[in-house]
Amino acid sequence: MTLRKVIKNHRAFPTDESALKVVYRAMHHIAKKWTMPISNWKPALNRFAILYEERFPL
Repeated sequence: MTLRKVIKNHRAFPTDESALKVVYRAMHHIAKKWTMPISNWKPALNRFAILYEERFPL
């Protein structure tokens, strides 16, 4: 809902990159308000470590 509100306030985006910047900044701002921990994150994190071990710092 908050992301939709941010996008609605911008009438048009001159480039795709400018739209991505607005969405990125909005998500960064929205994420600060999240207080609940991610459920089942530990099993997901372990799975990511197996699938993407070259990208995953241990």
